[in-house]
Amino acid sequence: RQEQEVLLAEAKLEFLNEKEPTLSDKALSVLPYLFPLMDGLQYGRFLLSSDDAGANPFVVILAVLYSLYRSIPFSGFVAFFALNILSGNPSINRLIRYNMQQAIYLDIALFFPSLLTGLGGLIASGAGVSVPSGVGEIFSDVMFGTLLLTLAYCAVSSFLGKEPDSIPLISQAVKDRMPTVDMLEGGTLDNEGRFIPKMPERREDDDKSDEDKK
Repeated sequence: RQEQEVLLAEAKLEFLNEKEPTLSDKALSVLPYLFPLMDGLQYGRFLLSSDDAGANPFVVILAVLYSLYRSIPFSGFVAFFALNILSGNPSINRLIRYNMQQAIYLDIALFFPSLLTGLGGLIASGAGVSVPSGVGEIFSDVMFGTLLLTLAYCAVSSFLGKEPDSIPLISQAVKDRMPTVDMLEGGTLDNEGRFIPKMPERREDDDKSDEDKK
């Protein structure tokens, strides 16, 4: 029985793929952060449109990536759903799945600063207060700088094989969504030693509902 439990535990780890990430896993785990980067370029419009920005190879690469991103119809929705679906695949390494989820949360978080800015502008105009144009530019620059620092932290941490789990609020929310071995209670092994999750049992209420429909 002890040997069976050991095999079951190993099969669970294999099912969730919580192994140490390989070099390719580490590289792939960084790619999801292109999603919030592309959507966050709106905050970098002042920095990226300066006179000497065109000579910066980083800016040129961003411009090419952004053009490709926007050339895809509904690119934001496609990226969101693709990352959401793929992050639910337990066979993908945990580091990649974690970063997929965190990239989604970061992209969602980008919506709130622009919402607050819009509301602030409406309130200011309604109150007859004129907001200097420089305030909006400074706010955008700070937001873009914060985004770049956050993504740089995520990239460096991922290349080192460590989950970038120190982003306030967001990282904890991602952790809460990540499945763990402890959640795989029950389940069996198939003939090839692979883990088969336990199917949820049908409740009596569901059975009665099915009978009523008939």
